[in-house]
Amino acid sequence: MIDPEPAVSEFKSKSGLKRIFSAFGYSMAGFKSAWRSEHAFRQELFVVVIATIAALLLPVAAWEKLLLIGVFVLVLIVELINSAIEAVVDRVSLERNPLSKNAKDFGSAAVLLTLTLAAATWLVILWPLFAGK
Repeated sequence: MIDPEPAVSEFKSKSGLKRIFSAFGYSMAGFKSAWRSEHAFRQELFVVVIATIAALLLPVAAWEKLLLIGVFVLVLIVELINSAIEAVVDRVSLERNPLSKNAKDFGSAAVLLTLTLAAATWLVILWPLFAGK
């Protein structure tokens, strides 16, 4: 028999403005934790800051500036998801397991693909500026 009431986490009980403020607080806690414990996040954030300054100074269209900045913000997003996967895997068990390795490797591969996308985006947008069109 199908249970008509799906199980709901006690943490999902907030609604309205209280939920929005709580979600913002959780997000800030996530940023603080990533800053404190994730070396890759700090390194990538440094790259985002430099890339943002560079993109804003480049003589390209506004949408291209947005794209140049956005692909590096996407790197941060994927890095945070990768860090979440790693934290959950480590929470479940610290013993070596092929499935745990796969989960962590998949997250790492996602970050690598996103970095590759960022590099390709910068190359495509900047090539005409420096290659003489």
